[in-house]
Amino acid sequence: MAKINDYYQKKMLMEKLSEELNQLESDTKLQQDLEFERQVRDLMSKFSKDPRDVLTILSVIDPSIQPGASFGATSKRKPRDIVTYINPHNGEIVKTKGGNHKTLREWREKWGKEAVQDWIQS
Repeated sequence: MAKINDYYQKKMLMEKLSEELNQLESDTKLQQDLEFERQVRDLMSKFSKDPRDVLTILSVIDPSIQPGASFGATSKRKPRDIVTYINPHNGEIVKTKGGNHKTLREWREKWGKEAVQDWIQS
């Protein structure tokens, strides 16, 4: 019975979405926006430009437009420094940028977190 209920729910949802889509397609504002998008894409392909190029050009005209912002700009976070740990018990050296290193976890389990922190070399 669950499958038939699922079927009818999805069918009703599909009919509702179909009605909404028909309403959107009859909207003149949407039609204008779609036509504008089509013309912009045609123009970009005619001149072999991608959206990033267009945004760069537009940013010269309007400085409030930042070309890299909408395309996942890189993080401004400072990269982590490499930390070197030297185990005084066996002389083993571990260089890492983070604290989730397999060997460091093993050392912390065996000798304790505070002891391992003391093994950091500057």
